[in-house]
Amino acid sequence: RSAVNDAPASISKPFILRPIATTLLTLGLLLVGLLAFRELPVAALPQVEYPTIVVSTYLPGASAETMASSVTTPLERQFGQVPSLEQMTSISSLGSSQITLQFEIDRDIDSAEQDGQAAINAASALLPRTLPAPPTYSKSNPADAPILTLAVDSSSLPLRQVDDYADSILAQKISQVSGVGLVTLAGAEKPAVRVQVDPEKLAGSGLTLEDVRLALVAANVNQPKGNIDGPRRDFTIATNDQLKDAASFSPIVIAYKSGAPVRLADVAKPVDSVENAELAAWSNGQRAVLVNVQRQPGANVIQVADHVKALLPQLEASMPRGITVHVVNDRTETVRASVQDVEVTLGITIALVVVVIYAFLRDLRATAVPAVAVPLSLVATFGVMYLVGFSLNNLSLMALTIATGFVVDDAIVMIENIARYVERGETPLRAALIGAKQIGFTILSLTVSLIAVLIPLLFMGGIVGRLFREFAVTLAVAIGMSALLSLTLTPMMTARLLRPEKELKHGRFYAASERAYETMVGWYDRGLVWVLRHRRTTLLVTIGTGALTFILFWIIPKGFFPR
Repeated sequence: RSAVNDAPASISKPFILRPIATTLLTLGLLLVGLLAFRELPVAALPQVEYPTIVVSTYLPGASAETMASSVTTPLERQFGQVPSLEQMTSISSLGSSQITLQFEIDRDIDSAEQDGQAAINAASALLPRTLPAPPTYSKSNPADAPILTLAVDSSSLPLRQVDDYADSILAQKISQVSGVGLVTLAGAEKPAVRVQVDPEKLAGSGLTLEDVRLALVAANVNQPKGNIDGPRRDFTIATNDQLKDAASFSPIVIAYKSGAPVRLADVAKPVDSVENAELAAWSNGQRAVLVNVQRQPGANVIQVADHVKALLPQLEASMPRGITVHVVNDRTETVRASVQDVEVTLGITIALVVVVIYAFLRDLRATAVPAVAVPLSLVATFGVMYLVGFSLNNLSLMALTIATGFVVDDAIVMIENIARYVERGETPLRAALIGAKQIGFTILSLTVSLIAVLIPLLFMGGIVGRLFREFAVTLAVAIGMSALLSLTLTPMMTARLLRPEKELKHGRFYAASERAYETMVGWYDRGLVWVLRHRRTTLLVTIGTGALTFILFWIIPKGFFPR
């Protein structure tokens, strides 16, 4: 007791003298880290995508020049007034206009969506009145590949019915899943009536294609008809003038020539077909409709894909018997595989660190201390990652892999200093109290200096800064957790596990490794003596190495990511 009372006060002293409380604190960190690890989302990289909205407008039959002048330009003028808009690109093609709005990286995608809708409303008065539908938008990046591709097929139902159920049920429900930005159909067969006009017959009747178009539009509308108000009853006229098959189009009167009607069947041939006969899709050799699912910018790939796949059995049960839905392509498989590979690498790294520590300490009891402190520092980091909204991705796991080399330093420094006093004859408890007092400030200074190196990464701007911010914060938290455990758990375990020098019995491995260690120290001693005797040469080599480093940095190829 007198030896303990005589020991100097330090940060570690309360934890050394209260092993049960220290153990409970450590177990708490372990449980929090393990629970957070199960809840952390998985992704390939940190979520750093720019908020992107795509506005699409369709005007069938309009040329690219007409779309650019009458549709794209009025919309671009309104979108240009939206705040925080960083980039705007547009594509005008036959009957279609697509405008991609890319906002600043810190802009909230939902507020950007509201501003985009307001701009569309402001431009509506300037758009052609013949637009079949107002412009639509989706919160997705057109450059992103679909995270899921589903195939919908049937061996008993025609493809038109399959397409109808895929569009009206499957696509609509998937679009409501949180994180889904856009759902598109490929190989769709939407039923339509195609009118094949005979140019010779049309010219012989003195008519033009515009006459045919106007007649078709006038005869195929669905407008309110009003109501019949009688003395006792009121009837709503509920009739639909839309024509649904080719036979209904044939009797349409296009014009009257010499008092005789010219019908559509006289100059053209209506046929039941599809909107686009040049589109088709197959799955396992069978005609199918493909459903491509894209995520919103910033949404987690794994979570969105899991939610969609969990919804599929319910959606398939709501469709007619005979229609099957299966996953054709799942982009999350490569993401999961790459993250799993990094996790295996992290485990191997921890194992190698422990083996190397044992090779130098040559004591299982002393090796057990860093063998517990190193993985515990990494596991505790998961709790902080969950609180700040990080994910398990290649960069955050790479930070933990790198941190393995940093976090073991604190434990080794503490163990070595305490073991030094044990070798001098002090009891393990008193050696832990004295050694922790001496080395505590060193560990704090090491931790602060290592974290200070990461400060430039924390303040980097743009997409690169956002990409490496998660890396820097994860690494800094792991180093901080290592310092915390090195000042609490490590000296406590050392005081309980180390044995006095007189009780140690060294075996053959210790003797062989001691000879190897002495040989290595002898080589280092001779090399150090040579360097001190040739100080000028050493200084010139150092300067030359520094100059060569700058030259190589200048000429080395540079890029955003390795190919």
